[in-house]
Amino acid sequence: MDDVNASELTGTLAFRLGILGSLVSARFADAVEPLGVKPKHVGLMAVLSTGTPASQQEIARTMGVMPSLVVGLADQLEALGAIERVRDPDDRRRQKLSLTDTGRALLDTCLAVTNALDADLTASLGAPDRDALRRILGTLAREAGLPGQSGTEGPSH
Repeated sequence: MDDVNASELTGTLAFRLGILGSLVSARFADAVEPLGVKPKHVGLMAVLSTGTPASQQEIARTMGVMPSLVVGLADQLEALGAIERVRDPDDRRRQKLSLTDTGRALLDTCLAVTNALDADLTASLGAPDRDALRRILGTLAREAGLPGQSGTEGPSH
């Protein structure tokens, strides 16, 4: 078997997206930490931003996480006043979560932080390349089954 050529490996999309994803994830976590949240909190609030109250089970399925994680995230967001839990009138065993005004304001702040991070990450790209990158990543995200991916959302800076 031939030795793996390092430049071939590091030149693959999977390798580059994986490394960039790790770096961007860390930068995003650092950016939202001063707001008292972590990326998964932001994800939960984004799911709730559709305006339709959702059960913790439904949210877990949408986010692709264990329901117990959603419960913990919801506890923390509720303590911040960002979400509220309401018993489902159709099934008293279930609680539905929804964003509060405080949660919507926090999510708006997270969006501003994320837009600034996007601008920093793509500062060396021209507008056509930024738009193409957003479109291509949207396509890849849709193909991977990620929810809410149109590939066109967000400013083009």
